[in-house]
Formats: sequence, C-alpha cells, structure tokens
Amino acid sequence: MSTVVITGTQWGDEGKGKIVDYLAGQAETVVRYQGGSNAGHTVAVNGTEYKLRLLPSGILYQGTHNVVANGVAVDPEVMLQEMDAMAAKGIDVSGIRLSDRAQVVMPYHRLMDGIGDEARGKDKIGTTKRGIGPCYMDRDDRIGIRVCDLLEEEVFAAKLKNNLAVKNKELKALYDHEPLDFAKIFAEYMGYAKRLAPYICDTITLLNEEIQAGRKILFEGAQATMLDIDYGTYPYVTASHPVSGGVTVGAGVAPKNIHRVVGVVKAYCTRVGEGPFPTEQLNEMGDKLREAGHEYGTVTGRPRRTGWLDAMVVRYAGLLSGIDYMAVTRLDILDNFDEIKMCVGYRHKGKDLPGMPASLKVLGEVEPVYETFAGWKQPISGIRRYEDLPEAAKKYLERMAEVTGINLGIVSVGPNRDQTIVIAKDIFS
Repeated sequence: MSTVVITGTQWGDEGKGKIVDYLAGQAETVVRYQGGSNAGHTVAVNGTEYKLRLLPSGILYQGTHNVVANGVAVDPEVMLQEMDAMAAKGIDVSGIRLSDRAQVVMPYHRLMDGIGDEARGKDKIGTTKRGIGPCYMDRDDRIGIRVCDLLEEEVFAAKLKNNLAVKNKELKALYDHEPLDFAKIFAEYMGYAKRLAPYICDTITLLNEEIQAGRKILFEGAQATMLDIDYGTYPYVTASHPVSGGVTVGAGVAPKNIHRVVGVVKAYCTRVGEGPFPTEQLNEMGDKLREAGHEYGTVTGRPRRTGWLDAMVVRYAGLLSGIDYMAVTRLDILDNFDEIKMCVGYRHKGKDLPGMPASLKVLGEVEPVYETFAGWKQPISGIRRYEDLPEAAKKYLERMAEVTGINLGIVSVGPNRDQTIVIAKDIFS
C-alpha cells in the first residue's frame, strides 16, 4: 500500500499545487477530497502556469487517474470550463472521474453566498462567493443535490422545484431579490449532466479497489488547517475539512489505508479574508513579502495578508494531521531579506500558551515570540541538493523542524518541477 495525503498547514496558498504536481509524477491516481472552486492551485510546468480550481493537479501527467471525490462541492460549470481549457492545451482529460455522491453547487448557492456575506457587514467572513458554504449547508440540511441526481431527470426536477420554492422565498424576504427561474436552471444543469455523464462513477469502490491493488495514490486537499471548519479560526474558515482526517469522509477511504502525510509549509505566512493572524506584518515588511511573493489570490486576485512564519500554527497542523514530513515552499522568496523572523511561541498576558487557543479574542491578543535569523542574501533557485543551500537557509529550515516537531521532507526553491530538493526518499515507499 502506498497512499499519501498532501495537506496545507497554514491558511492556504502554501504552494500545495506545486508539491502535488511534483509527487504526482510518482503517483498513479490523484484525488481531490474536499473543498470546491473557492480554492485554486497554480502549477508551473516548463515555464507555463496552469491555474486549477476543481481538477486534481495530477491532470498534467499523461495516464494518471484524476478523481474528484464525494467530499468536493462541485460546480459543474467550473469543472467543464477547466476540462475544456485543458483539452485546448492538448492535455488528456479522459482519466477524470467524478464521484456520483459529490454535492452540486447550484446558482442559488453562489447568489446567497455573496449577498449573505455582504449582509453581515463588519462581521463578514470574506468568502470567495463561489457558493461552497451554502452548498455544504444544504448537504447537512439534507436537501442538497448530488451528482447522481443529475443523471435522473425526474429526481433532479423534483429536488430543484422543492429547493427553489424555499430559496426564492428566502431571497425575497431577506434580500428583496427576484426569484430564480426553474426552467432556465433545469435546462442548464441537464446540459452539464449530459457532458459529465461519461466521467461519473462510484469513486469509493474505484479507490478502494486501487488501494487493494497496491496503486500509488495521492490525496490532495484544498485550503489548509487553519481554515478547517472545526480546527481553524472559526468562523473565519472554509466549510469542509482540509486536515488529513478529511480524506476518510471526503474520499471514502479508511484511516488504516493512509500511509503517509505531507504537510505543505510556506516559508512565511499569508492569509486571505478576515480573522486573526498573529504574525501579520501591517508595515513595509508585509508589503515587501507580498510583492516578492506576488501574493494575490489564484481565484479572486485579491491581495493576501502577509507575515512571518508562525511555527505554532505548523506544529498545531502536525498534531491534527499526523504529518510525517514538511514540504517547505517559496523559500526562494526570502533570498533578499537581511533578517527573517519565525514565531516560536505565543504569550498572552504574560503567560506562555501551550497550544493553539480556540478563542479568537485570545488569538487576536497573543504576543508572538520571535526568533530572528540572518538572511542568506543570495539566490537559491538553482540549487538542487540540500547540502548546497546556504548555511543561513539550512539553519532556518532546521529550526523550523525542531520547533514544529516535523521532519523536513521537501524544500522548494522555485515554482517549476525541477526546482525541488527532495530530502525524504520514502514518501511513496
């Protein structure tokens, strides 16, 4: 058995797409297990960037199976747009499989996500308005529409009519919005169903058969630990479980069948949206990090909040997901910094905190305990062996591993596949 989970350790945008793409070269199947088109991965291959929102990053490898599992909130319009864009670039999409149990994002989900969050005013969560939260809400309210429903015209029609009867009343009463048209939505989604039908299957059986056959499977999460619905900075979180445990319910795979967990760590921190961010730099240093790293959202284009690496956050992620190895990304972004800081602890009202506080009030008040490291002040993007990294860079990485309690596995020194230093040789063994 050789199954590997890739999870984000911070607030997302850690460069998971690059790491998944790199490891997908060893995998036979790549699985997206949660989230929706509110998250994006950017993958660079031979200088060409591919921006993915729903499709697994393994799509860029010929012959690899790519599974969109049952835990994903699927916007069929977005999925088909991505498939068409890939096909136009000569990339084979025939290996894509879509779970028949996945929840479907509907137009009312997107609409209510946007106007609902704006209605919160200063308390808004800062969603990407892609309808993911409302889609999961309907799932939990047991009125969601699943992919399998799209394949049964009468079933879909009945569910859509029932849902619109309720949603249109809510839209009118709460937001004075005109009703959505049944016929238009029905025809639109029947068109999607016709195109997606060849790719839809029981992915739970498929994946478990592949596990039994000993295939190498890579599970790819979206967002990250601090955006987990239970473990993140609630309520400023996503609506699903990016932690490694999300694989079991998001893909229908038993915990005993998870072989290795890799946590992706950006060498500094960023965050999109609202909520506490202990190491945020609202100053020239934050601006320098943003511009050096081109820190703007893959899906939304909005500027990310920036700050120093928070090792407390990464340590917390390691505990939650049982992370075996860190894959440190974007280390090269720090090439031109005279000094680099790392948060190695939290202090609140004079007392050191042992872990991650649940209270956002406390988290917003913590004093980060920083250690300062000398910058290496030289380009590292051409280095391919760990021992060839500058001593200052190795000192920073090794202290990161020490504070978090997670072994170094991979170090990325640039966006392309070949700009990758592999330390752990047993990730897929």
